[in-house]
Amino acid sequence: MKEFNKILFPVDLSEAAPKIVPYVKLMAKKFESEIHLLFVARVFEYFSGIYVPHPSINQFEDEIVEGAKKKLKEFTEEYFSDLPETKTEVITGDISEEILRYAASNDVGLLIMGTHGRKGLDKVVFGSIAERVSKTSPVPVLLVNPYK
Repeated sequence: MKEFNKILFPVDLSEAAPKIVPYVKLMAKKFESEIHLLFVARVFEYFSGIYVPHPSINQFEDEIVEGAKKKLKEFTEEYFSDLPETKTEVITGDISEEILRYAASNDVGLLIMGTHGRKGLDKVVFGSIAERVSKTSPVPVLLVNPYK
């Protein structure tokens, strides 16, 4: 069995994220793991096809990344201050692809993610990031429903 030396917790910074923190901390303490918090901002380059100037898109993405860095820092200070070795990163791209890429390139042993229980048209349109990640992840994935 592979060791869980590093645990990746992809964070969407929603109101559900704090509900998953206890599971992340429990597993990290149990396996003496390093925690990695990752926020992936969606890229907006597909808007360039509808006459939105490219510099505007880039500026908007930069502002999202800077805002996410601040929010992730606050989240880390509030929920992981007792684990000062927690690593954080904000990147842009396709969310599920970037989560998997980060896990592979950082030798992550376990992924812990929340599910949001999208149904109907939302699931058809947006899909489930947790579902895509769990189906293609080369490492174990613990999915937590923050509402149950």
